[in-house]
Amino acid sequence: MKRNILKLPIIIAYFFVLLFCYAGVSKILDFENFQVQLAQSPLLSAYAGFISYAVIMTELIIVVLLCIRSTRLIGLYLSLGMLVSFTVYIYLILNYSDFVPCSCGGILEKLGWTEHLIFNMVCILLAFAGIYIVERKNERKLYRTIIGTAGISLVSAGIVITLFLSSENIIKKENNFTRRFLLHPIIEDRTIDLGINSYYFAGADSGSIYLGNVTAPLILTSVDTAFTWGLAAKIRLDKSDHNFRNLQLQVKSPYYYLYDGSVPVVYRGVLGDSLARTISYRDAYFTQLVVIDSSRFAIRAQNSSNKQYTLGSLDLRTTPKVKLNPSILEKQIDGVFDSDGKLIISRGTSELIYTYSYRNQFLVMDDDLNVLKRLNTIDTTSKAKIETRQLSDGKHKITAPPLIVNRTTTANHQLLFNQSNLMGKHESAKAWKNAAVVDIYRTDRQEYVGSFYIQNRKENTMSHMLATDRYLYVLIGNEIIRYKFRIPL
Repeated sequence: MKRNILKLPIIIAYFFVLLFCYAGVSKILDFENFQVQLAQSPLLSAYAGFISYAVIMTELIIVVLLCIRSTRLIGLYLSLGMLVSFTVYIYLILNYSDFVPCSCGGILEKLGWTEHLIFNMVCILLAFAGIYIVERKNERKLYRTIIGTAGISLVSAGIVITLFLSSENIIKKENNFTRRFLLHPIIEDRTIDLGINSYYFAGADSGSIYLGNVTAPLILTSVDTAFTWGLAAKIRLDKSDHNFRNLQLQVKSPYYYLYDGSVPVVYRGVLGDSLARTISYRDAYFTQLVVIDSSRFAIRAQNSSNKQYTLGSLDLRTTPKVKLNPSILEKQIDGVFDSDGKLIISRGTSELIYTYSYRNQFLVMDDDLNVLKRLNTIDTTSKAKIETRQLSDGKHKITAPPLIVNRTTTANHQLLFNQSNLMGKHESAKAWKNAAVVDIYRTDRQEYVGSFYIQNRKENTMSHMLATDRYLYVLIGNEIIRYKFRIPL
């Protein structure tokens, strides 16, 4: 009987040899996928590169130590430490993670996270039993064995907890460009075929989504939020003898607005009434406009002296009506292309958000254009990578293709949804080819929430998006698609 008990550590050791050998080799054979899975871990995303190598090396070292009689005890101690690390990791996943990811592959592919936890605890007991028997055979006192096993267990648990806390801080606040893809944050709900691909979002209210059309700028299309009907209305302008270049529509209930910054005019009409009347003429030239309320607008214009982009306000109730604030947008190279970006207003709040196109920053402002926050996206492009040349007439031209960082944005309450143009660490090039990537950020503090994919429809990729409390509306090709948020905003 005693002889059989003494054989038990050998049996346990070779069980761990099989377990860790298979685990290590399978990770090596599918190393790229293993790194991607670690990068999507809700706990260790920031250290995916280091941990992917460290885990494999540790598992293979343990296998070697367990196969050699003189180092078997060390191998059992390390096996205990590794198993405690895995167990603590699973416990944190189940209790403190923002989401529970898919289970891992290999031998335990069919097990869920709870079953993994139970399996690991059984393995921990086996490791402890093997250590105890070997230590008793070596006539080591019990309290030393307890101190040794407790010590390596605490160290292993401490390492995982420290990595978790540090990774959370890095991913959410000091990101090193590692994305965390959320588990099914949106679910495709309904789709409408619009027939043509020239639509853009003009706004939304509680009952309708409003669309403008670049090929038919005087048509306002409304689709009810239940996706059961659509209505196209022709707009008439009280004065239309202007040479428009790009007439745009924007809706902020109960009004709709038309404007073209190359012509200093803004029209306003009541929803349901086809006549739009001039409310501003020759007050300002601008390149972008956002409706704050019925008589106040945020604009982006070009400074007449240096041609640099400047944010400002157009208030029809004050004198002067236009107030520019040249200190908001920060020049890096030419003050034109390097500060290019998209100005939007967040639904549910009066916050204005300006997201730079060529650098990893967005600005959060109140409706008086006071800068509240200068926040960063997770990519590392802090300086615009563009080459420009100023012509003799003062105009600036890009002389080489620029590196676009941020494409299109939408915001709801204190969340910004940003379509990124750059691939992060450990991401699949195939996935990027077949989908657009949207990153979510808080606008009240520096925090990256997570990311998700918007799948392409054949050869068409996402062109515009609009976030509400319950849904994300997306335009792809001829279609408008409604995605339901798994957790309402």
